[in-house]
Amino acid sequence: MNKKSLLIIMYLFFQGIIHNLGHPVTPKLVNELGIPNYMFGLFFAAMSFGLMIGAPLWGSLSDRGKRTFWIAFGLTFYTIGQLGFGYIEHSVGMVVFRLFAGFGVVSAITIFTAMIVEQTPVGERAKVLAFMAASSTLGASLGYYLGGFLATNMFMKSLLGTGDLSRIFLIQAIANAMYTLLIVATLRDNEEKKYEQKKISMIQGLKSIAKIDIRVLLFLVSVTLINMGSTNLSKYIDVYFIDLGYTEQDLGTYVMITGIVSLLASIFLVRLASRFKKQLVFIQWMQIISAIIVYYVFRSSYFMTMMYTVYLVYVIFKTLYVPLEQSYIAKEAKPGQYGSIMGIRQSFVSLGMVLGPVLGGFLYDRSPRLLFDFNGALFIIAVFILWMVGVMEKKSKTNEPLSDSVAQ
Repeated sequence: MNKKSLLIIMYLFFQGIIHNLGHPVTPKLVNELGIPNYMFGLFFAAMSFGLMIGAPLWGSLSDRGKRTFWIAFGLTFYTIGQLGFGYIEHSVGMVVFRLFAGFGVVSAITIFTAMIVEQTPVGERAKVLAFMAASSTLGASLGYYLGGFLATNMFMKSLLGTGDLSRIFLIQAIANAMYTLLIVATLRDNEEKKYEQKKISMIQGLKSIAKIDIRVLLFLVSVTLINMGSTNLSKYIDVYFIDLGYTEQDLGTYVMITGIVSLLASIFLVRLASRFKKQLVFIQWMQIISAIIVYYVFRSSYFMTMMYTVYLVYVIFKTLYVPLEQSYIAKEAKPGQYGSIMGIRQSFVSLGMVLGPVLGGFLYDRSPRLLFDFNGALFIIAVFILWMVGVMEKKSKTNEPLSDSVAQ
């Protein structure tokens, strides 16, 4: 692993902390403003929609060079979006600012991933991507914990005024601005352009999705479905904890534990998982077992015990899945087009993050168990699609790179 990869992993750790400070307090903020529960899902979906439309654009721009600039530019959008979300106190305005934040933050997500893929040998990609995901997850877990601590600790409430939950978003915005300056000061870009494109626009980036090979397109559809389920589980567990009477600190502590578990899985298990020859079959079995876990845990009378034991198996599988999925997509790309390919991939991830919470909000209002069962069903549907991809791979004698199928 080279120095730039280590630097990016460090950035994502800090980003995970900063960008998750507001998450444990958002459900309570929404309740205090008298906004209906289903809007919680719409807020997250709005941010995810920003991720979806921004990813192809940032990815294409990054392939032309000046990656540090585009990362910093996007993160500035995020700073403004989060500050506005915390202070506007109106549901429509909050949706707009979340969309704004999502559009900006995906610049860093897309470009950092492309940089890691570009400079890592094929045989090492899954391992390095796993460390990247683990650092982000561990940072996110610490961010959850810190956000809950700032909102509930009496000394912090007195010192920083965080009894007003909007203050958490002000702290987050200031921290993100400092993080952006850190990247500008320490990340050095290569001067040459990565890939010359005739035209760069959001529409052009989205149009390229229509020209993807059908086998890879089906795989990306499975990515969308799996992310619908995993996003719902992640976000509505936040709400479920609060609804069951647990505090923001309880939620933050649990999420911190999941981050530690993810880190350990990345260190000790991802390398082993990446050695399996039948990666698609392995991914299918992980999703089947994940569905079973979801069906079981949310029917248990011992909810917290199950969350700290059985559910952590799902957390491990989720950790293993991400680098394997990213590696599968990356191997289809040509050198110099990793930003574009990772942008397309991020669009499908973000589509799941849009659709999941929108549907999830209405399902959760009817019954939390209905929502969680729906997530398990999504995993099973994804398994069927992955089986179709496997059948197509067996029939195919030659594999064309994904980038050959993408509009130049």
